[in-house]
Amino acid sequence: MATEFKEHYSDKELEEFKSLILGKIEKAQAQLDLYKSAYTNNSSNGTDDTSPTFKAFDEGSETMSKEANSQLATRQEKFIRDLKNALIRIENKTYGICRVTGKLINKDRLKLVPHATLSIEAKNMQK
Repeated sequence: MATEFKEHYSDKELEEFKSLILGKIEKAQAQLDLYKSAYTNNSSNGTDDTSPTFKAFDEGSETMSKEANSQLATRQEKFIRDLKNALIRIENKTYGICRVTGKLINKDRLKLVPHATLSIEAKNMQK
């Protein structure tokens, strides 16, 4: 008997992945909201120091912190976009298919990286 080659994940499996991804989107969106509020928040909470030296240091730290939060927010937006693209692939029933090899991506990999579009095999070929 020939071994059955699976071309795509079943509807039930796709629903499981969809639930996983929706949960990750919800958490990622909450984190994004925190990052955005951190770099757009201008309140000082009454901790102003009138000393020019400390004030310059605080402003420098605040600017660096805002830049770091802005970068984190940008990465988080990309992550959410990738997860939403994965939902589209689920709807198209192309989710979990490696874009290089055309083979199914390992289920365990997809559970860890649900927006993956490359199998480990394809990822290793890139190195």
